[in-house]
Amino acid sequence: MPVVGCTLCIKFMLFFFNFVFWLAGGVILGVALWLRHDNQTSSLLMQQFEDQQAPSTFYISVYILIAVGAVMMFVGFLGCYGAIQESQCLLGTFFFMLVCLFVCEVAAGIWGFSNRDTISKEMITFYDEAYIKSVEVVDSPSKTAAIKVLEVFHETLDCCGKGDDSPLFAQVTGALCPKKSLEDALLKPSSCHLKLKDLFSEKLYLIGLVALAVAVIMIFEMIFTMVLCCGIRNAAPVY
Repeated sequence: MPVVGCTLCIKFMLFFFNFVFWLAGGVILGVALWLRHDNQTSSLLMQQFEDQQAPSTFYISVYILIAVGAVMMFVGFLGCYGAIQESQCLLGTFFFMLVCLFVCEVAAGIWGFSNRDTISKEMITFYDEAYIKSVEVVDSPSKTAAIKVLEVFHETLDCCGKGDDSPLFAQVTGALCPKKSLEDALLKPSSCHLKLKDLFSEKLYLIGLVALAVAVIMIFEMIFTMVLCCGIRNAAPVY
C-alpha cells in the first residue's frame, strides 16, 4: 500500500536529498580528479632527486576522495531507487551504508584536522633538502638534479628561496629564481615556504567545506530514511 500524507512528503524529500547526495558524490569525484591533475600540485609532487620522491601523502588523500565520491554516487542512486520503490530492504541497506560512510567521514575529518600541516611540512622538507644540495660548492649530478627541482618549485609557485637565504644561495639566485621585470626585481622574492603552506592549506579548506556540506546532507538523509521506513511499515496492510 503506497504511503500517503506526511509520509509521502518525506518520501519525496528523501528522494530530493538523495539526488543532492548523488550530485555531491559527483562533485567530490570531480574535485578529487581536478586535485590529482592540477598543474601546480602535479608538477611539484612528481619531482625527485637522489632517488628521493616528493611526498605522496597528498595523492593518497586524493585517491581516497576519488573512492569516496564513487561510493557516494552508488549509495545516492540506491537511496533514490529505494525511496521511489518504497522498499524497506533497499532503504535499510541504504541506511546501513550511509552510517558506514558517515563514520568513515568523521574519522577521516578528525585525522585530516590533526594532520592538516603534514603535507606542507613534508613538501617544505623536500624543498629544503634540494635547497641544501643546490648550494654545494662542488658540482655533481645530484647538485644538478637539485637545481632542476628548485627551478620547478620557483616557476610553479612564483617564489624564490626560504626567506632566510644564505649568501651561497644569493650567488645563484639569478639562475634559480624566475625571471622578472626590472620593477619586480627590486622587490624581495616571496618565500617558497609560505607559498607551499598557502597552496596546500587552500586545497585542504576546499575539501573540508565539501565534506561538511556532505555530512549535513547525510544526517538529514538518515532521519528521513528512518521516518519513511516506519511510514512504509505502518502503511502495510495487516491481515
